[in-house]
Amino acid sequence: MENKTEFKRNPKGATQHKTAGPYSPVLEIECSKLVVISGQAAIDMEGNVIGNTIEEQAELTLENCKKQLETAGCTFDDVFKVNVFMTDLKLWPRFNKIYEKYFCNPKPVRTAVGTDLLMNLLVEIEMWAVKK
Repeated sequence: MENKTEFKRNPKGATQHKTAGPYSPVLEIECSKLVVISGQAAIDMEGNVIGNTIEEQAELTLENCKKQLETAGCTFDDVFKVNVFMTDLKLWPRFNKIYEKYFCNPKPVRTAVGTDLLMNLLVEIEMWAVKK
């Protein structure tokens, strides 16, 4: 995907290894306001975990992130930093197939951590964005 934003860009010379996933190694950010959403997961408004597979949970988690960003007047195009917490990092390639559909270039910088999560969650995601 092409670059849709002016506030975030890859600096000249930014490179990453060939096995890198859908993320930027480094971004330059110009902003006046930051928007940070807390960890989102595949949980409905009643507090129920939805989905048993990483694909199902990733999709709903990202949709929940989208809703939270929208409350602050942001979209995924405004996101510059993503932290992903997963119970099983072996699911990472399957997660990435869902994740990469949501972001244009330059993709946000990203960190992944393997950890225990509440209930029967497989993934939790927090994001940082720039409000235009």
